[in-house]
Amino acid sequence: MTEPTPPDQGVDTAAVERLMLMLDKGLRALQLYPSNNPVYQKALLNLRTAFEPVWEECGELELQVNETDLAWGANVVLSQPDKSESLAWIMFKDGLRSLTLVEGVEDDEIVQFLDVLQQARNLPRDAPDDLLTLLWQRQFQLIRYTYTELGEEEVASFESAAAPQPSWGEPPASPSPVEVRQKVAEETTQAAVAEAPPEIMKVEDFDSTLYFLDESEINYLKGEIEREYDQSLRARTLAMLFDILELEPYEAAREKLISVIENLLPHVLADGDFRSVATILRELKVVLQQAEELLPEHREAISDLPAPLSEPEAIAQLLQSLDEAVVHPTADDVGELFSELRPEVLTTVLSRLPRLKSEKVRELLRPAIQRLGRAHPDHVLSLLETQDEMLLLQTLDLVSQLELPLFVPALDGLLDHPSPRIRHAVVEALGAIGSPGAMNLLERAVGDAEAEVRSTAVRRLAERGHPGAFAKIEAAIAGKALRAAALAEKQSFFEAYGLLAGESGIGRLRRILRGGGLFRRKADPETRACAAMALGKIGTPEARAVLDAAGGEKDPVVRNAVRRALQEIT
Repeated sequence: MTEPTPPDQGVDTAAVERLMLMLDKGLRALQLYPSNNPVYQKALLNLRTAFEPVWEECGELELQVNETDLAWGANVVLSQPDKSESLAWIMFKDGLRSLTLVEGVEDDEIVQFLDVLQQARNLPRDAPDDLLTLLWQRQFQLIRYTYTELGEEEVASFESAAAPQPSWGEPPASPSPVEVRQKVAEETTQAAVAEAPPEIMKVEDFDSTLYFLDESEINYLKGEIEREYDQSLRARTLAMLFDILELEPYEAAREKLISVIENLLPHVLADGDFRSVATILRELKVVLQQAEELLPEHREAISDLPAPLSEPEAIAQLLQSLDEAVVHPTADDVGELFSELRPEVLTTVLSRLPRLKSEKVRELLRPAIQRLGRAHPDHVLSLLETQDEMLLLQTLDLVSQLELPLFVPALDGLLDHPSPRIRHAVVEALGAIGSPGAMNLLERAVGDAEAEVRSTAVRRLAERGHPGAFAKIEAAIAGKALRAAALAEKQSFFEAYGLLAGESGIGRLRRILRGGGLFRRKADPETRACAAMALGKIGTPEARAVLDAAGGEKDPVVRNAVRRALQEIT
């Protein structure tokens, strides 16, 4: 690990001061602007740029958190006396006393950290969470911090003034303008009706005359109008076109109709009428089956009509049009079209899916992709052998959605793939399939070299209640390797242990939560907090009793974990 550089060696204090200023501006931009606002994006860019001169000289930056300022060694690098605007006060009031930023934090975690600070600033007075709890939930890898238990006098200073009580004898609320207008209108109408002379006709006099339709006649007319407007002129025209193609025996007429359909297909597709395109492709199959005296050249021409629509260039253009469109077709229309295309379309769609900018279009395509994958599982199996990592990731995501056990043998070899992203996707796919064969294969991933892969495998095994992995999980809980692991991995192993062990694991978890015996080394707060969460997963009365006994724990991380575990049992 790179040691922090003292303030008198290497790094210019001005660079750290500028970094703190950009950090404060980033928090303010997060508070004032949405994420797609140019001001917000510029503030984050300036913040990330401000890290560069600091990382050129040191690998991590340790800051002391004081009441209204942040210090780097003996130098104050950010001072804000006004607590309502103070970045340091947000951290100091909840017990943080030091903050260490490690190189690489600017890529992703610094934005998450600002989001946590913003959440902590907006927490109500009676909120069950605080800044420490929010930080613990995020499980930062490149941000470290130390904290202290707050004294009673500090806690008292955080209490906000009580809301003023309403005074007695307040006058009743005035009626709204809408109520006043409605009352005036009613009174005016009543007065006009009462004062109208007998010789003036009123519309009420004609309600029951023969000039008014009865309710059944009105409903009939409404239904006919709606039916007429709901009918698609294009659909009716296509139906007549295919009737003629199927029944017309003359060669010249059929040749002309095939040419019309060939020219019509691109125009209908360009209009985004996917349902009509699917109808055309479906009716072409019917014509091939039922048309009498169909010449071989006509049969070949009709069979070749759908082929251009399945070409990679056509599908790529279709996806681009969808991505840029303002009005989109329905998921059913897209699904109908894809079901009539060739299975090779799946390769093009999966490879281009990550490049689409519109999340709405990706969600629109998802059911169609699943439908195509279920119809052609052999093609999905062939895609699992691709060397294109992005295409393989998308295929594994599709396998997770399909949840078909027939994919399990093909996933065996991918558990040894050199890419951690691929191995993690394989673990997710095996967990989604959930068959006995998938679970047995998933046990191998518990010993993976990548922490995220191990954690995900353990969680999926526990969710499925697979007992075969219990011995490995119990050994990890009892061993020393897990002590140095990241919080996310600890939490996944402990919660899996609680789910699989049941009441038999309460004894071990009680000892860890309490800190061990007289001559045993006390576990760190994160490990004890994970033990509390594992007891919450067990959820029996005995587990609840152990958590109740730890309710007065002094360490805030352990205390918050105990509280959350009790809430889960409740």
